[in-house]
Amino acid sequence: MEDLVESILDYVRADYTDYAIMINGEWGSGKTYFWNNKIRNKIDSLSFNGKKYTTIYMSLYGISNLEEISKKIFIETTQLMDKNMKKYMQTHDRTSIPEYAKTGLDMAHLFGAKQTGDKIDYGQFFSTDDKVLCFDDLERANVDVIDILGYINNFVEHDHIKTIIICNEKELATKLKSSNLEMKTFIATYLLDKEGTLLKADKPLVEKISEKIEYVFDKANDYERIKEKLIGETFEYAPQFSYIINGLLMRYESNPDLIRFLREHTNLITNTFIKSGTRNLRILKHALNDFKKIYETVNKFYPNTNLRVLQTMLIFTIAVSFEIKAGKITKDKFVNINSNEEYKSILVSSRVLMDNRQFYIKEFDNNYYFNFKSEYRFFKFIEMYVRNRIFDMKVFKNDMEMIIQTIDTEKLPGYKRLLTEEYWKISDDQFPAIIAEVIENVQNGDLKLIELVKLFAYFSYFSRKKLIDYDMPTIKLIFLKGMDLVSEKSEYCDNIDEELSRIGIDIGDDMKDILKHFHELNKNLEKKMYKNQAEEIFKCIPMKMETFYDKFITEYMEKPILNYYDTYQMVQRITCASNEDIVKIKEMLIDRAKKNTRKLEPELQFIISLKQALEEYCKDKDISIKIVMLKEFANDMQTIINLYNNMPRRTVYKRKKPIDIDKL
Repeated sequence: MEDLVESILDYVRADYTDYAIMINGEWGSGKTYFWNNKIRNKIDSLSFNGKKYTTIYMSLYGISNLEEISKKIFIETTQLMDKNMKKYMQTHDRTSIPEYAKTGLDMAHLFGAKQTGDKIDYGQFFSTDDKVLCFDDLERANVDVIDILGYINNFVEHDHIKTIIICNEKELATKLKSSNLEMKTFIATYLLDKEGTLLKADKPLVEKISEKIEYVFDKANDYERIKEKLIGETFEYAPQFSYIINGLLMRYESNPDLIRFLREHTNLITNTFIKSGTRNLRILKHALNDFKKIYETVNKFYPNTNLRVLQTMLIFTIAVSFEIKAGKITKDKFVNINSNEEYKSILVSSRVLMDNRQFYIKEFDNNYYFNFKSEYRFFKFIEMYVRNRIFDMKVFKNDMEMIIQTIDTEKLPGYKRLLTEEYWKISDDQFPAIIAEVIENVQNGDLKLIELVKLFAYFSYFSRKKLIDYDMPTIKLIFLKGMDLVSEKSEYCDNIDEELSRIGIDIGDDMKDILKHFHELNKNLEKKMYKNQAEEIFKCIPMKMETFYDKFITEYMEKPILNYYDTYQMVQRITCASNEDIVKIKEMLIDRAKKNTRKLEPELQFIISLKQALEEYCKDKDISIKIVMLKEFANDMQTIINLYNNMPRRTVYKRKKPIDIDKL
């Protein structure tokens, strides 16, 4: 880095130059920081051949015409000569006029420069023979790059002014090719059509249009020609990240605990930054700002948090920031992971299953946590904060409480160690005790139904490998009894495939009986769940209709919830509802049946029974508006019945013989 600084100073010291120099580097890599902290002050302190050089820095970001560049140079040079402005700059410790002071002002009149006519030629008012011009963000200007370089060339070639251009040539090349692409495509297509070659099948149309655009609008070659004329040397900026990171950390000096922690772990910051595969220091700066809030919140509510956890939080914050903000992944990659336990389960299963959904998490973990041992490696509250900028205190406290319970792996329940770790990480001394503990959990009904299924896969595997003394019939009997014991208090599992995919070993044939029994019990749990949900939602009729509509439309338009409710209770509730609600309920049922016929077909018998029960209720009743509405309700149920009855039956074919799936 010092060699680069010295090379730039040699250019400034040279007696005669008719060329500019360029500093090229990626966006966010710290080029502007390098200029402000390594180059600018050294140039400003130079005194050579009777001249004391002064730097003039201009960002071209958003510049829309060349006059704006002249105006900026005028402003920056004139402020050095004006006493009042100079006093203002010294008082406020500024090296350049703030942007708000430039906007909307006629700067020439502000500094006493006047010219006849309305339009001012700012180029006549500044002298730059003792100045070093620095143009930054060349690729972000809204003016044609060729025009800007031609403009700068006037200073360099004719006035021999020392000029430094800072840019990202990679993005510049992309901009040159993609600018006005629609217009270029239109013109290229028009020319090809005039030549009679547009519809010829000699090569793909896209390739022909692309070649014609390059031929007609070859800005890249124009850029190379003017660059060769203007730029004498191009320096590739490869930053010393440790130096820049130290500079970034200075902003946290007001927090002694935080700055001490960050300085002690500069190596973690640097290594994670390097592993990100980018050089974008802006993302790192934002990540450290995020970590500041995370660190302060953790210390406020959980002051005794384990140091290893804080270190991992630092790595995770930086890693997730780069993965999301550098555009390496979509934000959704982490959305469905809700806990460290789920994260680790995915890691375990990814070593066995060829599942593309899991590859990214495995690569993420291998990259950022390589050679870094930590039990807790995923923090949902941090992932959410980085992804959507919301610091959810509820999620934060849930994460922290779980960390407190699980940070010491030897204090983890044995079944969790089997489900979230590679089993070979358990020492031979600990293994028998863990097996005994899990067997006791199973026999006592302490675990969830789906957990028993996954644990059986491990015990089956251990038995085949002779790692435990239990034979398969004994193990199977223990787990089948355990499943019966927990079936009444377990919850329905609706993501069975996802849960089973997290088993980190090969599944043997012994699983068939366990899975069959699990599906039977899980089906009963599903019925129980829907029955409870049906009772909960339909009791809102008729007294809490707004709650009913909101919940039913949100959650049950595609679920056959009616199948789990008593027909006569439904009739009793509907008949007590207002006439308006009777009509709304009827229309809602018809609408959902039309939109989700296949999914709601299991409700057919309920709808038939409901129609009959309503007809029975209305029989021999005196005519009233409500009775008319209820009769229409019953009649219109036939629309739903017809939908279900007329729906084509699904069939699969095997040896040309159709099989009715619905009868299986």
